[in-house]
Amino acid sequence: MKIRYSFEAIEDLQRVVEFVEIKNPFAARRTAIDLQEGVEKLKQFPKIGLPILKAPEPELIRDLYITNYTVRYLITDDIIYILRVWHNKENEKNL
Repeated sequence: MKIRYSFEAIEDLQRVVEFVEIKNPFAARRTAIDLQEGVEKLKQFPKIGLPILKAPEPELIRDLYITNYTVRYLITDDIIYILRVWHNKENEKNL
């Protein structure tokens, strides 16, 4: 499986890392690494995340929880699309 990021997910990652970096550059780097390593696991275990029951096809759209962050993704035949990324204290409806 290949991993592809949506434009919104890339913006989300930048926003998250920049927010943490203001207070703690080391933590920002650790956050970026943790998220990247977690997403990489999807290549071998694409269904590791929890299904989004309110989605039209819950088995295909899932949430992966990595430390304090949620990664929403879509599974297709050969590509996993990272749709959004947010801190669990954020409201996903505001993204």
